[in-house]
Amino acid sequence: MGHREFVSKILVIPNCPDLLLSASGDSTLRLWEYKSGEEMHCCELSTLCGPEATKPDQKYTVSRITYCCQGGYVAILCDSIPTVYIFQLNATAQQLVYKQQVSLKHRGWDIAFEETGALWILQEDKEAPLLLYRACDGQWKAVTDDRGLQKMSKYIQDNWTVFEGSVGAESYYSNLYKASFDNMDEYLQRKEERLQQQKKKRQDLQRGSNGQAKKKMKTEEPSL
Repeated sequence: MGHREFVSKILVIPNCPDLLLSASGDSTLRLWEYKSGEEMHCCELSTLCGPEATKPDQKYTVSRITYCCQGGYVAILCDSIPTVYIFQLNATAQQLVYKQQVSLKHRGWDIAFEETGALWILQEDKEAPLLLYRACDGQWKAVTDDRGLQKMSKYIQDNWTVFEGSVGAESYYSNLYKASFDNMDEYLQRKEERLQQQKKKRQDLQRGSNGQAKKKMKTEEPSL
């Protein structure tokens, strides 16, 4: 339906049930009217950082999507990339508007919006496993003096081995990409071998024909 690689995540928009978000190993985030199968908007995630910050082989595979009905915000987390990307859904125009990215010091594990609109981020950092962001004057800013944040952070720190062991360190998606092989050299080598075999066969047939002709001429030569 449009993606060039495996689909990693989908989400039906809760307050716009005709719209669906899908993400893929092709580094895109797409908005659909899924009942008709029509693609409404496509965002190339690799363009958000600019060409100078993007590695040639960098994959932007979305591992988490979360949506907040209050404000229509969409936050995504990409596999093995320490950044949270925040969009806003324009339901009338049926497109995603890129708003901001939150850089993390460590790999992100999970993200979630709460009902009030605050964004929680779980990252691979025992010293600061949880981050809390709230929208203020159009920008998402970190909150550090929240009692709930402190309480949950302490709980995760006390049970760190459980969290660390359950998430794992490797990419979940690396084995799902289409495998491509450059077998042109092997193909040309096989082709050359076939041509040589055919040439040798023709030469053998030619030598065999010449030998038969000489033998026939010798038996038919009249005696004097």
